[in-house]
Amino acid sequence: MARMNILLPAMGEGVIEATINKWLVKPGSSVKEDDPIVEVATDKVDSEVPSPADGILAEVKAAEGSVVKVGEVIAVIETEIQTSVEEEKKIENEVARIRETITSIKKEEKEVEELSHDLKSRTPSGKFLSPLVRSIIAKEGISYDEADKIQGTGMDGRITKDDILRLVESRKAEKIPPVVSISDEQVQKETKKVSQPGASEKDEVVEMDRVRKLIAEHMVMSKRTSAHVTSFIDADVTRLVNWRNSVKDKFQAREGVKLTLTPIFIDALAKALHDYPMLNVSVEGTSIIKKKNINIGMATALPDGNLIVPVIKNANEKNLTGLAKAVSDLAERARNNKLKPDEITGGTFTLTNFGSYNNLAGTPIINQPQVAILGTGAVRKMPAVIETSEGDVIAIRHIMILSLTYDHRVIDGALAGQFLGRLKQILENYTPDLA
Repeated sequence: MARMNILLPAMGEGVIEATINKWLVKPGSSVKEDDPIVEVATDKVDSEVPSPADGILAEVKAAEGSVVKVGEVIAVIETEIQTSVEEEKKIENEVARIRETITSIKKEEKEVEELSHDLKSRTPSGKFLSPLVRSIIAKEGISYDEADKIQGTGMDGRITKDDILRLVESRKAEKIPPVVSISDEQVQKETKKVSQPGASEKDEVVEMDRVRKLIAEHMVMSKRTSAHVTSFIDADVTRLVNWRNSVKDKFQAREGVKLTLTPIFIDALAKALHDYPMLNVSVEGTSIIKKKNINIGMATALPDGNLIVPVIKNANEKNLTGLAKAVSDLAERARNNKLKPDEITGGTFTLTNFGSYNNLAGTPIINQPQVAILGTGAVRKMPAVIETSEGDVIAIRHIMILSLTYDHRVIDGALAGQFLGRLKQILENYTPDLA
């Protein structure tokens, strides 16, 4: 029998390593192609790695709890399948490419750490400088007094990477000679010890789990990166609610899934994004990347209280039936920890449904590197003024609040308002495509 190496596969955009959680098959056991053999955890999602072929698990190379790089060997199986020289060469080239990327990233991180290690974290006036910003200051020979004059665009006026790079570009344009060296005053001699308030004996201290720590880091990073603004609009969805109530039982009987409001919101959102593509973008430095595909992430609560955002790819190309099935499938597998890495990456816009918990509205945080996120509130029966041919009347209507948080660096209030207005129009006159 031939021996075949099982490599840790690519685990999604930006993921270079994973932790071995649990081996599902013991050495010496038979495995079938595509059977899950090991559970792994990345900084994005927990998932299972399948067997590449039928055979016997001969050897486990990566122990539970160990961290493995993408492209490294995690196990060996014995199989009847003979791997061709071409296939082996292709695998070797892919592994070499991945390792080269990992080495490059590590080298860059090390350079940043070395350059920023001995520099002060604040300017003379107290503006905070991140390690990355400090490394650019060191590389470009920018004095702390010069950096202190920068009007930061980050949260609370914090100086960002883009702020420093703009200064570098302006200096080059003006041919301003860089400062040759960094003075001794700019070298941090002592490490400050920050005291933290302790908990009383009656308080319970709960350590964040791995996922909660990642969520916390991602949320804080988003607030530091984007200039968050939230706009609100209400929508009269009486016609939509009445239509859904009239077809939901037949729909479930025919399609085998419930017709909730979430796929309807995603359908309307995809149509609005098609009409306003400048909300379906991302930002890299001073460049705006217009996304070709409309990939909508839906924030999903997990049983342990954490959050994950599975992505419906090309949502604008699916009808309501397809969206309902995708929403049901992704939500179910998210709650059972069965999502694949590529099912939580590649999103271009995110929807979070506050109405699931009967909340009226909220101000969601942008899911970087996207530039906007839509919050949908609870649908409530409310008295509303209705215009009729005989004059205005007060009637009971189904009303909901839509909240759009957007990155003011690239989206102004006018564009956000127009987008919300279009979304309101689609929802109030909703005509589903069930074909």
